[in-house]
Amino acid sequence: MERKTWTFSVWFLLGFLGFVVFVDGVNLWPMPMSLSHGVQSLYLSKDFGLSMKGSAYKDPSNILKDGFLRVLEIVKAAHVVDGLVTGSNAVLQGLNVVVFSLDDELQFGIDESYKLSIPATGNPIYAHLEAHTVYGALHGLQTFSQLCHFNFTTRIIEVHLLPWIIVDQPRFSYRGLLIDTSRHYQPLPMIKNVIDAMTYTKLNVLHWHIVDTQSFPLEIPSYPKLWNGAYSLSERYTMADAVEIVQYAQRRGVNILAEIDVPGHAFSWGIGYPSLWPSVDCQQPLDVSNEFTFKVIDGILSDFSKVFKFKFVHLGGDEVNTSCWTTTPHVKKWLRKQGLNETQAYEYFVLRAQKIALAHGYEIVNWEETFNTFGDKLSPKTVVHNWLGGGVAQKAVAAGLRCIVSNQDKWYLDHLDATWQGFYMNEPLTNITDPKQQKLLIGGEVCTWGEHIDGSDLEQTIWPRAAAAAERLWTSFEKLAKDPRQATGRLDHFRCLLNQRGVAAAPLAGPGRVAPEGPGSCYQQ
Repeated sequence: MERKTWTFSVWFLLGFLGFVVFVDGVNLWPMPMSLSHGVQSLYLSKDFGLSMKGSAYKDPSNILKDGFLRVLEIVKAAHVVDGLVTGSNAVLQGLNVVVFSLDDELQFGIDESYKLSIPATGNPIYAHLEAHTVYGALHGLQTFSQLCHFNFTTRIIEVHLLPWIIVDQPRFSYRGLLIDTSRHYQPLPMIKNVIDAMTYTKLNVLHWHIVDTQSFPLEIPSYPKLWNGAYSLSERYTMADAVEIVQYAQRRGVNILAEIDVPGHAFSWGIGYPSLWPSVDCQQPLDVSNEFTFKVIDGILSDFSKVFKFKFVHLGGDEVNTSCWTTTPHVKKWLRKQGLNETQAYEYFVLRAQKIALAHGYEIVNWEETFNTFGDKLSPKTVVHNWLGGGVAQKAVAAGLRCIVSNQDKWYLDHLDATWQGFYMNEPLTNITDPKQQKLLIGGEVCTWGEHIDGSDLEQTIWPRAAAAAERLWTSFEKLAKDPRQATGRLDHFRCLLNQRGVAAAPLAGPGRVAPEGPGSCYQQ
């Protein structure tokens, strides 16, 4: 009882003072590649502004300006900043950003590095941010936002532990999060909320698993009856909606990886076009013997190419039960005529879909079953998406193919027994020691499969466990905590920061999607 009273009193006092203190004083997430700091503090000027003096990039689309304004809003955390700033020497007047590249096209492998320096003295005092691309600058802005704190006593934004020098860059180019809009429809505001939260953790790919067995919610202009497979008339996305999501994400440095999962997981396709089914009684996988099947895939990817500008498209290829092909008379006859057994027909389907995607300018991501079954036949432009077993990533890169890791025992967010500690300690490069092969492991992805997830529980299922994986994917291996207990304080702090920014991140204590056990400070849950 005495210990609880002491703890409450200390946390109450710290809350009254207006900030939270941890032992090392650094609560950045994900941890930067290198940093140094001092012990001084500055107020943020009420006229704190953005300057681009010396920058080659002129921000023609206002990507940087809008990112700066968003950061100012999240720094305020909806508080009224009405305190009086006194003493000009204690005021941080603004942020000067220098971006060296004129190009603001977002694509895989762009330079996302940045250098952030905030001096403690000067007249006037300005923070400085340098980056090769505007998207590196956006990451620097997010780091800056975590250095700012609202002081409840002075009612002014403060920056502590000055001077700061932070040099940072990502460990992996691909840092993904999957959402599933087939098992449950996700409204557009929820998808945008997820994208915003991704930027706070420096994740940079939203894998949009758009369609599956259960529903086909996306408009496909080339084949307009496909979205007859949506759950309802209101649970749909127009192509204009898709454009909006892509542009919203792009302005925040997030790519959209669109997926159509073929040939399996495709019952919903046949609601609008029943001829895509092998038969009315045996509806999936898609009919491999029907040329119309591949015309539809070509139409979808043609429409995709006008909207989804990321260099990759995901073609699925997982969990294909070929029994419909061998029990449906006309398909069985076609197989016999082509001299194919069901495994060979699966290979034929995947490779033909790959050729269609390549013709539309895409490189391909396929789930690992395709590699496990006929890996040597896949296009060299294939990325193997590991989700089932250990050792697959090692085999894929040894075969010269790129790979993404999403092993389900560690990085599936819908597995509510999977703890944040497991997310944090999951190492994508396990048993991959050859430097050339390590470069082929382009990153990883946490997956939010939607069977039990809709708009009511999406965010607390994702966060903060996805943030634990985000540090694994961003932070250099040398800077990662070797024991998750060493990262608990920082992640606790970041989880509370997410809450303050309006993100429904669940407590750290316990697995998955849990509620607080009882009354208490956010920082102790």
